[in-house]
Amino acid sequence: MLIQNIQVATDAIVLTGNGDNMRLLLIKRKYDPYKGMWALPGGFVEDDEELEAAAIRELEEETGLKVNAMEQLYTFGKVGRDARGRTVTVTYFTVIDDADYSVAGADDAAHAEWVPVKDITELAFDHMEMLEMALKRIGAV
Repeated sequence: MLIQNIQVATDAIVLTGNGDNMRLLLIKRKYDPYKGMWALPGGFVEDDEELEAAAIRELEEETGLKVNAMEQLYTFGKVGRDARGRTVTVTYFTVIDDADYSVAGADDAAHAEWVPVKDITELAFDHMEMLEMALKRIGAV
């Protein structure tokens, strides 16, 4: 019998605004790998949890932002994408009204902030690839 050692995670892409005013909700990682770097909110799926529910839970735990639903974007599973071990992540996204949603880093996020998309040049893991895919999906690039 084959036993796999693969972790499943979700990441959340939350965008607001449009054009040059489009912003992305990011966290600063509190722990390694990539401690101190900007990243998408996300984390590991619990054994009895649906994927979308995990994305919504992690988003709220790490930023304080609560959303009701998200759309599945893509599954990222390249070997070596996470230094902690083989991890497959299912990325979810949503675009919310351009309002001033207050956020705060919590759980394993040292900080949470709305960052202008035009200012983002580097993210932890393969999160830049995720962001680029989401922007293409919504027609922003």
